[in-house]
Amino acid sequence: MNSQHYTASFSVAQSPAAVFAAVTNPRGWWSEEIKGPTDRLGAEFNYHYQDIHRARFRITEFVPNTKVVWHVLANEFNFVKDKTEWTGTDVVFEIADRGDGTELRFTHLGLTPTYECYDVCSDAWGHVRARQPPRSDFKRQRDAEPDRRERAGGDQHQARLGQRVG
Repeated sequence: MNSQHYTASFSVAQSPAAVFAAVTNPRGWWSEEIKGPTDRLGAEFNYHYQDIHRARFRITEFVPNTKVVWHVLANEFNFVKDKTEWTGTDVVFEIADRGDGTELRFTHLGLTPTYECYDVCSDAWGHVRARQPPRSDFKRQRDAEPDRRERAGGDQHQARLGQRVG
């Protein structure tokens, strides 16, 4: 696997089944602006964030408690020249029991530094990862504790997007 693809991993004190359940419910940890099923092989769903990002995904691998892969069927950014940069990439979640907890390895295959969106997108995935609490109920923790952008009193991610556009 190319080490330039965006990759992050972290461990939680939960079972692989609990982590898998959370991964397959991205409305709880990524965005409630998702339409369509996210919990079965072959399912397709749409994501959008304001007028900044829209994407369509298909679940191409679905191995309970082990792995989920989302293939990006279509993508549109409003802040880069090539609005379709993510199209054809894969978002991979690999789950491994480590005895004292579970490791979740997140890789966005195809999201590399050659993409214009790389800095903004890798930062955004980092913010999503930072919101993950050490339990499977991601949404409740996210709602109870605002992410770093909200704590800082401003939307730094939005500011970065504004810098890219301007």
